[in-house]
Amino acid sequence: MKNFHVSTVGCQMNVSDSERLASGLKELGLQENDDIYSDLVVLNTCVVRQTAEDTATGLLGKLKNIKKKNPSMMICVMGCMVGPKTIDLQKRFPQVDIWAAPQKFEKILEPVSEKLNNNLNGCMPDLIPIQPKIASFVPIIHGCNKFCSFCIIPYRRGREISKTILEIKEEVSKLIRRGVKEVTLLGQNVDSYGHDLNPKTDLADLMSEINSLEGLKRLRFLTSHPNDMSSKIIKAIRDLPKVCETINLPFQAGNNDVLENMRRGYTREEYLDKVQEIRETIPNVSVTTDLIIGFPGETRDQFMESLDIVERVRFDKVHASIYSDRPGTIASRKMGDDVAREEKKKRMAVIVDAQKKISMELNLEYEGTTQVVLVENNSEGVYSGRSRLDKLVYLDGENIEIGDFVEVKITEARTWSLTGEVQKKINYEIEGQLIEH
Repeated sequence: MKNFHVSTVGCQMNVSDSERLASGLKELGLQENDDIYSDLVVLNTCVVRQTAEDTATGLLGKLKNIKKKNPSMMICVMGCMVGPKTIDLQKRFPQVDIWAAPQKFEKILEPVSEKLNNNLNGCMPDLIPIQPKIASFVPIIHGCNKFCSFCIIPYRRGREISKTILEIKEEVSKLIRRGVKEVTLLGQNVDSYGHDLNPKTDLADLMSEINSLEGLKRLRFLTSHPNDMSSKIIKAIRDLPKVCETINLPFQAGNNDVLENMRRGYTREEYLDKVQEIRETIPNVSVTTDLIIGFPGETRDQFMESLDIVERVRFDKVHASIYSDRPGTIASRKMGDDVAREEKKKRMAVIVDAQKKISMELNLEYEGTTQVVLVENNSEGVYSGRSRLDKLVYLDGENIEIGDFVEVKITEARTWSLTGEVQKKINYEIEGQLIEH
């Protein structure tokens, strides 16, 4: 066994898990490949929606055929697809050698180590990426205690377990030494960070500690729950200079009856009050959201209340998804999937059209402004990065490199991105003196 490939389906937490596993495999001496024709293939799975599950099973079918020609290939499946359905999946895909639940990296690393005659002796290799991206993810809390009726995550990733502030600071410090300039703190419900620790702490305290680390330039976090987005956290975003003024605050539905059936724990009025508090405290904030379309029992009139929130709040971005029945959830057991697929698609089109208009109008306000962009990608000679408010910016300029901070004059707005001319490279410390829309 000489090389490996990790294929990832799903959320940022899965991306982070895959990066960590890859780091461990590299520590064992394996080389990472870009394709699935490798000695070891790991599929990191997601079951939040049926489309994600279908993507994973489709790839497993392809791997089955590849392994017929290469029997020595090792196939591993990890992530949220590993659970109550594993026995059925093992029958469907007997070619899979290892099944590992979320975070159970040792289930893969230990047998791989044995195959390489490299005994771990109970010591896990370093799972912090050796060559991390300029902007990296750091999980700070795993699991979720909310048990929203539509969500399978608590059943797959378990109850909330927070890392200590010291553990997180050590990890971020190591990433900084390895070249990282921006960190995004991750959690299924990141705002509940620290509530399970003894003594208790919270996300605001953690961000304050991370903000003090020398060498880190930007700090973000994902994903929030409206009930746990406290005034203390909102003020910390405003007051801590490295924390970017971006908040993803899912509302999921605009009707109170639907919200109650979702077990979200707030009303539309309380959600709108929270957004108002955020915008009054942080005037230049960028707010994005998540929305489920066609939840069981949702009528057309109830859906229109979701559209009303989209048009009233004017989010920078809406991550809308069609409701997908997840076996094992409360909604699946008790409600059924009674909104017709075609009706869901029509409602999705309404939301997409409305948000396209809003996003375009908001982005047009950036034309002619100066933004500071962290250069993150180079795709066939085209550089791109993100502004402090998380706007994707394509860059027109020369002599720039990934990791640079550049001053950019925005020349063109599109629905989901901006284009700008690079004026100059800058020291990030002067960013606060520049105009950030």
